[in-house]
Amino acid sequence: MRVSAGWCRMMGLVTVLASMSLSSGVSAFDYDRAAVDSVATVIPDRIVLTWNGDPATSAAVTWRTNTQIVASEAEIAKAVGSPNFRLYATRTGASMERFEAAGYAFHSHTVTFENLDPATQYAYRVGSGEIWSEWFHFRTAHAGPAPFTFAYFGDAQNNLLSLWSRTIRAAYAEAPKADFFLHAGDLVNVGDRDSEWSEWFEAGDFIHATIPVIATPGNHEYPKQKDGSRRLSNKWRYTFAFPENGPENLSETVYYIDYHDARIISLNSNEERGDQVDWLEDVLESNTKTWTFVTFHHPIYSTKVGRDNTKLRALWKPILDEYEVDLVLQGHDHTYGRGANVATGRKMRDGEVGPMYVVSVSGPKMYELTEREWFDRGAENSQLYQVIHVDGNKLEYQAYLATGELYDAFDLIKQDGRSNRLVDRTPKTPRRRDDNTLDKPKKK
Repeated sequence: MRVSAGWCRMMGLVTVLASMSLSSGVSAFDYDRAAVDSVATVIPDRIVLTWNGDPATSAAVTWRTNTQIVASEAEIAKAVGSPNFRLYATRTGASMERFEAAGYAFHSHTVTFENLDPATQYAYRVGSGEIWSEWFHFRTAHAGPAPFTFAYFGDAQNNLLSLWSRTIRAAYAEAPKADFFLHAGDLVNVGDRDSEWSEWFEAGDFIHATIPVIATPGNHEYPKQKDGSRRLSNKWRYTFAFPENGPENLSETVYYIDYHDARIISLNSNEERGDQVDWLEDVLESNTKTWTFVTFHHPIYSTKVGRDNTKLRALWKPILDEYEVDLVLQGHDHTYGRGANVATGRKMRDGEVGPMYVVSVSGPKMYELTEREWFDRGAENSQLYQVIHVDGNKLEYQAYLATGELYDAFDLIKQDGRSNRLVDRTPKTPRRRDDNTLDKPKKK
């Protein structure tokens, strides 16, 4: 008998609701919907598309089921307008691991599609036997330089389903054909809390399965242990499949991906930061791409009142300056700041800049913005997403409020033998502060 995915979800929901009501005496509708949905079933869920190899010829997918599913696989075919593409689908076996979370066991599945054609749209689904996900589309990268677009998000962290959802969905509406979405840490508030990951997945829904994810861990992905130490949540390992080309002890948190004519580097600012220095220099030294983007969670230059990461700045900034990294994409401070701080001792011509440092926040948790000389544009009390487009020697950067309103913009233009030329396109709107963004009740 073929099992209907919708029927399974409905029966699972009924069972959970009934057990909650009987055991607690509280109406099931007092619970957040995502907390109910966090229980794994035979239906594949939490499907996320990533890269752990060459984006032009491979792709990776992770998902979960309950422990009734003891073997899994994926189907893939070149996508065409006719539904008959399914006739040409090939199957690939997936690896599987058992984990426990929120008091129940489940299986995490990972598949890597290999030997794909560059610049080609594919359709895939995951499952086993008679139980499958829907079909999803994605496109492989070009084998060489080509224009591309991606979105960058600062901390999501809190109220993921109720409030962060509007940010990621607005980004998708602005850039529905983005090549990837980049998250600069603190995807959730408590890294081991399963219901928060459930909200993260529900907020993005099919977006996570169709637009590849690049992510770096934040401090909230490092929950406190019983002995007082902090350790990367194992949810990171089974949620994402990232390249394992970084230091062995920092696997899938420190890595790089070459995409078209850009190298994207993830660093881990939470632990063993000194161990990453030599690796970072090697990756930058061997880089032949035109553009270089580095992401990590704790900012080189802070935007929040009372914060200043002097040790991190002393450790990593000289390397970022020396190799003229183009964009440094960060989070942590729950405010917005963008600026290019010229390295000490370097002489820059008018209109030329070194690395452009950005701090941003996509979720609803807000801090007070400090006034620092390093940033040219700042904001507080503002949920934002950033869309970055690269075409040849030109990069276009745009920061949008969750409402879709443009808040910040600039271009970087490559120049032979010289630093990037900055073209500032900041909208003529006031800097967003608490006193001009909070809605105040009208006096009666």
